[in-house]
Amino acid sequence: MKRNATAVWEGDLQGGRGHLTTQSGVLKDKRYDFRGRFEDEEGKSGTNPEELLAAAHAGCFAMQLSHLLAENGTPAEKLEATATVEIKPGEGIKGSALVLKAEVPGMEPDKFSELATKAKEECPVSQALASITVSLDASLV
Repeated sequence: MKRNATAVWEGDLQGGRGHLTTQSGVLKDKRYDFRGRFEDEEGKSGTNPEELLAAAHAGCFAMQLSHLLAENGTPAEKLEATATVEIKPGEGIKGSALVLKAEVPGMEPDKFSELATKAKEECPVSQALASITVSLDASLV
């Protein structure tokens, strides 16, 4: 299976701007630019590659963990995963920090920790990010 997205960029790095479109249509000509990527700490001026990477990582991790929990006979009621991708201009992407709040009835904390760690390691996006630090803070709520 293959998925695609298209980026169109016009102009130079700092003064230019681009638009992103995904195969599914979820993103259609969504704006991105230097300011939104490197200067707007609130992240409200448009999307950027790191935000999209964070969404992919959080989504992949949650799906992987849901599978492992179900295989364990302890399906989750809810998994809320957040990934925060850090980029430093001139240095690149430094890491992705996963934070998970999980509602899993009857789950033993030690087994939960084991499965969450396994999901982090087996998630295909985590594997693609092997060159950076991927951390995990997982808790049962």
